[in-house]
Amino acid sequence: MSISGKTFIISGASRGIGKAIALRLAKEGANIVVAAKGTEENPKLGGTIFSAAEEIEQAGGKALAVACDIRFEDQVANVVEQTVSRFGTIDGLINNASAISLTPTEQTEAKRFDLMYDVNVRGTFYMTKACISQLRKSSNPHILTLSPPINLDPKWFEKHVAYTMSKYNMSMMTIGWAKEFAKDRIAANSLWPRTTIDTAAVRNLLGGQMLVNMSRTPEILADAAYYILRRPSTACTGNLFVDEQVLTEEGVTDWGHYSVIPGAQLYTDLFLD
Repeated sequence: MSISGKTFIISGASRGIGKAIALRLAKEGANIVVAAKGTEENPKLGGTIFSAAEEIEQAGGKALAVACDIRFEDQVANVVEQTVSRFGTIDGLINNASAISLTPTEQTEAKRFDLMYDVNVRGTFYMTKACISQLRKSSNPHILTLSPPINLDPKWFEKHVAYTMSKYNMSMMTIGWAKEFAKDRIAANSLWPRTTIDTAAVRNLLGGQMLVNMSRTPEILADAAYYILRRPSTACTGNLFVDEQVLTEEGVTDWGHYSVIPGAQLYTDLFLD
């Protein structure tokens, strides 16, 4: 199904994976709402909601930049209000914004724990809640959340239990929403990368340039998201997708161009064996 003229809200779309998804959808003529905190550029992260909106327009879409910290319901409500005022409807929500702290229990400060739960769990929940009434009006409504398949192997808990719990909460919401909103034809799916992705988190928090060189670019997730969002919402819901799975289902066999360094050994992302 075409997404031309469809309207998508993307949390955390000022940079990284969120912006890559925004640009991919814009290329197909979609309207993109950039809902993120970044109104001033951080040298370590780069990009603002305004620079992202400009790139989206250049890519062929229409853009609306709305400053939003999804931890606060009034700011979330403002995003929805401005989206409907500008574009008239909401056809999809991409829950991309996320906080990370790969720390064991004793090294996880309360403020970091609270941030992960306020953004990953509470923010995702209330961002979705705010969009439901508008999504019901869409001809092909989708909720897509950047969260992993649920893998209960203890190795994914022992080193960073707080982060793992927060991301699995996001995936559990996907499972619940798929069933809860089936009657409304609203699809709910999650998407996760097979390999690490070249993002600020990888560069600044996880492994620096060495891990970047073993990663793929955000465009692989952008393509996978596009393929999911154009599928009929009644036929594609309740999945915890991995990007390679989606591409394979779409007949894509050449993934080499997604590598930061073509031919390099790739590093498997968290929660995947």
